[in-house]
Amino acid sequence: MKRILITGAAGFLGSHLCDRFIKEGYYVIGMDNLITGDLKNIEHLFKLEHFEFYHHDITKFVHIPGELDYILHFASPASPIDYLKIPIQTLKVGSLGTHNLLGLARVKKARILIASTSEVYGDPLVHPQTEEYYGNVNTIGPRGVYDEAKRFQESITMAYHTFHGVETRIVRIFNTYGPRMRLNDGRVIPAFIGQALRGEDLTIFGDGMQTRSFCYVDDQVEGIFRLLHSDYVYPVNIGNPDEITIKDFAEEIIKLTGTNQKVVYHPLPINDPLQRQPDTSKAKELLGWEAKVNRAEGMKITYDYFKSLSKEELSKEEHKDFSNYIK
Repeated sequence: MKRILITGAAGFLGSHLCDRFIKEGYYVIGMDNLITGDLKNIEHLFKLEHFEFYHHDITKFVHIPGELDYILHFASPASPIDYLKIPIQTLKVGSLGTHNLLGLARVKKARILIASTSEVYGDPLVHPQTEEYYGNVNTIGPRGVYDEAKRFQESITMAYHTFHGVETRIVRIFNTYGPRMRLNDGRVIPAFIGQALRGEDLTIFGDGMQTRSFCYVDDQVEGIFRLLHSDYVYPVNIGNPDEITIKDFAEEIIKLTGTNQKVVYHPLPINDPLQRQPDTSKAKELLGWEAKVNRAEGMKITYDYFKSLSKEELSKEEHKDFSNYIK
């Protein structure tokens, strides 16, 4: 039985990856310090004999006893609200955490896939974004702590590949959504749905003409699974190229939820990307992958998940208290 370590296992995407690799017959070792993750995302796995969990911060030394075949590095705050509150921890998990895991991969002779992001492209001057585009990032802006953590993560991963011969893979993830997303984490889908369910106005930052391309989580996981088992070492975009303006998306949410909320506008945050659309031709060519779940289908499943939350969860304004982590 192949053994795989998944960091960020209690997070949104990490928990779905745990499910997939369990289903594929792997022995899954989940790791998370729970700074933004939630054990309820993986509590259904604790009864399984082929799953174990380590409550651990990967910015400190990482030890896994026994053999290890694969590592998926998905530990990182991913919401703007989080990484603006814990900027140093965000930088550390992308740098020190990645360094620790690459060292573990080297010792164990394991293949490691790291989760990069479309944010490495910053506020792009090229549209759609190909893997060859170098990006337009403000290194000292408020979003730079996340963008640069991921850009460094890519650099050190390639260095371990070229210098030490570690088997590495890099996925650049574009706006992924689905069940287990956190409400009030600053991303547009849970923000809009949460506001609609609470009867609040939908908040758009800027004029609403900025675009996003939303990829359903099952498609994302399939792309990651295929990339891990490919022989391609350079970054690959995984996302759904179906682009929509935020203004039009707000109208879709109002229609989906059957609510009659107004849309209110607030100033655009500093360095917020105005366009986001992946060029996925490389994923199609190399992996035979393309997104299959359309937005209407994926959003219905996602909406049903949020509707199932308790009133207490829906009304919770703050997800996490980070005071114990800020020193």
